[in-house]
Amino acid sequence: MNDLLKTALKSVAPDQLEITILLERPKQANHGDFATNLALQLAKPLKRNPRELAALLLAELPPSKLIEKAEVAGAGFINFTLAAEAKTAVVGEVLSKGADFGRGDRKNIKVLVEFVSANPTGPLHVGHGRGAAYGASLSDLLAFAGHEVSREYYVNDAGRQMDILALSTWLRYLACFGIEITFPPNAYQGDYVTEMGRDLRDAHQDRFARVTVEQLLAGTPGLPPAERKDDEAKDMREQHLDALIANAKRLLGDEYGWVHGFALNEQLGDGRDDLGEFGVRFDKWFSEQSLFDTGLVERAVAQLERQGHIYVQDGAKWFRSTAFGDEKDRVVQRDNGLYTYFASDIAYHLNKYERGFDRIIDVWGADHHGYIPRVKGAVAALGLAPSKLEVALVQFAVLYRNGQKTSMSTRSGEFVTLRELRKEVGNDACRFFYVLRKSDQHLDFDLDLAKSQSNENPVYYVQYAHARVCSVLNQWGGEVAELLAAELALLNNERELALCARLGSFPELIQNAAADHAPHQIAFYLKDLAAEFHSWYNAERMLVEDEALKLARLALARAVQQVLASGLELLGVSAPQSM
Repeated sequence: MNDLLKTALKSVAPDQLEITILLERPKQANHGDFATNLALQLAKPLKRNPRELAALLLAELPPSKLIEKAEVAGAGFINFTLAAEAKTAVVGEVLSKGADFGRGDRKNIKVLVEFVSANPTGPLHVGHGRGAAYGASLSDLLAFAGHEVSREYYVNDAGRQMDILALSTWLRYLACFGIEITFPPNAYQGDYVTEMGRDLRDAHQDRFARVTVEQLLAGTPGLPPAERKDDEAKDMREQHLDALIANAKRLLGDEYGWVHGFALNEQLGDGRDDLGEFGVRFDKWFSEQSLFDTGLVERAVAQLERQGHIYVQDGAKWFRSTAFGDEKDRVVQRDNGLYTYFASDIAYHLNKYERGFDRIIDVWGADHHGYIPRVKGAVAALGLAPSKLEVALVQFAVLYRNGQKTSMSTRSGEFVTLRELRKEVGNDACRFFYVLRKSDQHLDFDLDLAKSQSNENPVYYVQYAHARVCSVLNQWGGEVAELLAAELALLNNERELALCARLGSFPELIQNAAADHAPHQIAFYLKDLAAEFHSWYNAERMLVEDEALKLARLALARAVQQVLASGLELLGVSAPQSM
């Protein structure tokens, strides 16, 4: 149709041949299969009525057996209705290309997608699960659309949070030997920490237990009463915790690294296993500590300083992030010489750029929205192109059990783990439900619906459509290769043509969803495709006596099965052959 419109354009407006011709699928089926606003685009430069221009374009449109009808609509749109032959041709294309149907041509664009990147301080919870499902599906979608994709997890293995986990583990370990203090309320509380303490004891016996309570508490400020919730009390608890960490490092000396490494490896290993079981894989696990070990943090801050973006105040180094749209300037190096988390993030993004990626996509929790201007500002200050960096925000997923929200605080230990959720509803429901809504929209996870085997459960509904086709093909018992020769012209009723049109939109959907960072569009498409298939299946028999009609319908069913399987794979969901 694009070529047909270009031909018409040469006659109607030969001086406007550089204009981009847009073809879109109308939202309403009675508006045809495609529509263009070309006449509306021409109206201003030609100073003509758009409906008159649309009529002129139609008059100059070359005849085509692929178009059944073309008409002017609305303010000057041109609606096209495809001929049945043009719609049914997609069935043969799907059967020929198989799993490659819809796959985009290689674009030679290197894309880095960094996602999850949760602190390895406890088990992954259901909130992390949404980021994992979204990041994995986005990565697979981009790769299917033709990009060269690298999947990365940024391991926060440096800094205070890991020190808190190491201390928490060590205190639980010491308790196994009767060396107990009041456990800090702002340390990590979960049962998993107690288990790590016991595991550390089993692995190393009393190797790290040669201390006394007095030594542990030496120089630590007292804890305020538990009922105090004011800011002063919070600061006192944090100071107490920091003093305990300092004592742990002093008392353990070089052995502190063993305890720290043990806690890190336990939690990182648990997260790897959990994500692997969830069908989420990474090409690289990038260590934050490596940024310090290679001197990149120091180099990044020095580069900003040379370019005049750093100033010193009260002994600390500040980045002028307000010059780049941030609400206030940010500390990158404290007065004690320690670098901040922000300094690490600047160095990490410098590393991403230096690795030569054409596009860099960060998947962050929606609560990090305010972090975007300062990171993009730092990128610009380093002399790099901030347009290469794209941030996809993922809203929290709230799990409802018995009509009540469940708390997910990692430090308090009161959280529902991703592993528990997967065990309860299964991987497929988790992966599908997590991408059912746009990533930056709030998500309530309905456990009862996710576990139900009914048409109201979208993942069950889509998988059941795939299983139905498998059942029909098994009953038929023939070779799928036979279907390539099917007489597709026999697919001529309304439901069959609607199914063909839906299949034909899959390649376009892939490109649009990839461009919009929107795997939820795939989920919506699969629901619509499944609904149209079930409607057709319930209205028509597949295995009819007429051999030609039977093969034509089986060919369409097989094409539907293939596209369902491809779409489900992009979402990390299985395509069962029976249910």
